[in-house]
Amino acid sequence: MNSRERFLQTMNYGFPDRIPCFDEGMREETLEAWQTQGLPLGADLSQLFTIDRREEIELEMRPLPALSRWPASRAELDELRHGFYPDDLSRLPDDWSDRLHTWKSRNHVLMLRVHRGFFLSLGVDGWERFYQVMALVMDDPGFVEEMLVIQGEFAARLAERVLREVEIDAAIFSEPIGGNHGPLISPRMYERFMLPSIAPVLELLRRFGVENIIARTYANTRVLIPILLKAGINCLWACETDPQAMDFPAIHKEYGRQLRLIGGIDLDVLRQSKESIRREFDEKIAPLIAEGGYVPLADGRVREDIPFENYCYYRQLLEEVTLSTSWRARAFMGA
Repeated sequence: MNSRERFLQTMNYGFPDRIPCFDEGMREETLEAWQTQGLPLGADLSQLFTIDRREEIELEMRPLPALSRWPASRAELDELRHGFYPDDLSRLPDDWSDRLHTWKSRNHVLMLRVHRGFFLSLGVDGWERFYQVMALVMDDPGFVEEMLVIQGEFAARLAERVLREVEIDAAIFSEPIGGNHGPLISPRMYERFMLPSIAPVLELLRRFGVENIIARTYANTRVLIPILLKAGINCLWACETDPQAMDFPAIHKEYGRQLRLIGGIDLDVLRQSKESIRREFDEKIAPLIAEGGYVPLADGRVREDIPFENYCYYRQLLEEVTLSTSWRARAFMGA
């Protein structure tokens, strides 16, 4: 099987030859630190470890030209609308036509980022704008809804421009919305503001037969899971999490096969001992793999404070457990 087939079989609770092993993303300073710990200069990690290639299509989803300031009243919404013209070719990645040609014969996983989430869609890039948005949420919620609907409709039109030219394996809704205590708006508010705004995108994805719809969340977004499922999002990719708040085995037990999972390996464990890493796999990762619908992955980019020796051991265990016979046994038990 190639990487694409492997991913689709896993997400469909099928029987791939093994579970995909994706790359977490690596900081340049991490590689520099590891070169003092045994990593050969200029080494390609994809040659040292089993890595399934995965690519994301990143579109320019901000207003163009950039706004001098975000609107604070309905009278200013026309400028916002004019900034979201989906046919602007500068919104597509560079060398678009060349990429389209390459993707037609690809064997790797291709994902499309389709939405930036609540706060980024409202222009929050610092504390000042955050305070403005939170005041608007309380004082003029209808205005906030309208701003989000404008961007949801734009996101759907832009995504359609892509989907008419290339077949994707998954769509990603990004949602950087909170901290370890939980999201910065209540679940009820999130449902009110976000579900109508992302509805056009979800309808488009259904129309084009995109089966894997991912919410890539950050920190603790557990209380939002029922709302995401209600919207039609069927996969959770949790990043930079508190492992107790976003406990993947508990989440799987609660939601079962209606929610696929990506991630779940605590980066802090990689900073500890090999025994801790082994325990993480034995108690948490291997049982999830056996259930299907799960791609194991560290929950963030690998930083320089993770020892190279520990990372090698982690990747070794990842290869072992994804190739183990325990999950294959489901095929012979009629799972």
